[in-house]
Amino acid sequence: MKKAAPTMAAARVAPKPLARAETLGDRIYDELRKRLQHTPLQPEERLVDVEVAAAYGTSRMPARDALLRLVNEGYLVGTTRGFVAPTLSLDDVRDIFEVRRLLEPAAIASVASNVDAAAKQELTLALKRARQAAANNDDEEMALANMAFRQAWLSRVKNQRLANTIGRFVDHVQTVRLLTLVNKKTRQVVVDGLSKLHAALVKGDAALAFKAMERFMADAQAAYFSTHETVHGEATPAASSAPATATATATAASKATTARKSHSASRDLTA
Repeated sequence: MKKAAPTMAAARVAPKPLARAETLGDRIYDELRKRLQHTPLQPEERLVDVEVAAAYGTSRMPARDALLRLVNEGYLVGTTRGFVAPTLSLDDVRDIFEVRRLLEPAAIASVASNVDAAAKQELTLALKRARQAAANNDDEEMALANMAFRQAWLSRVKNQRLANTIGRFVDHVQTVRLLTLVNKKTRQVVVDGLSKLHAALVKGDAALAFKAMERFMADAQAAYFSTHETVHGEATPAASSAPATATATATAASKATTARKSHSASRDLTA
């Protein structure tokens, strides 16, 4: 007896997608990305795939896959001797700020009317943390508080592609934070900006949140280039093609930070 032929409906049934298990490469990627977000590589530092693999007790391929993903997302640059931090020119920094000014005001406005009690608490705690860091002249703690505040509202953006894009662009200018947050006046600018954003979000005012973020982005960009001029003793041209880079500029600030606090724990890949 012949088996009945499958019906057209059965033939059209699409297979169910299989759940994608997290691989070792995924875990290495996640952990390296978090460390780069908190403590960017210095100009003289590099990550080597065999060393990363040894730190995680794995073969070279998962480590290399993770590093290449970070290259594709702009966190690292591949060289013949390993992976290093991208070198950003002043024009690169301007371009990144321009993208952020286009994206972040609209993104934060989109969540203003839907900020729940949990989000308000996270925002309030992050703002309190930033104020305390400013009072203590603690630039590293200020950077962490700033990140916590951003994560509190960015995690509520419904469009995950938008949220992920903003997150990557923010991460790419870590050297901007290294340079500017060692400056006491800049830390106060950050506190003032976060305070205005907090007020708008707690109030649920989308238009006010949009304007507050526009102002915050403008102030952050002005602070970076003002500090750059102070460090280098030269005016920053409106459209620079000079070889000065954000990475090189941040070196002076990062040395001051390193002298005060050790980053060895953050750099430990197996921590």
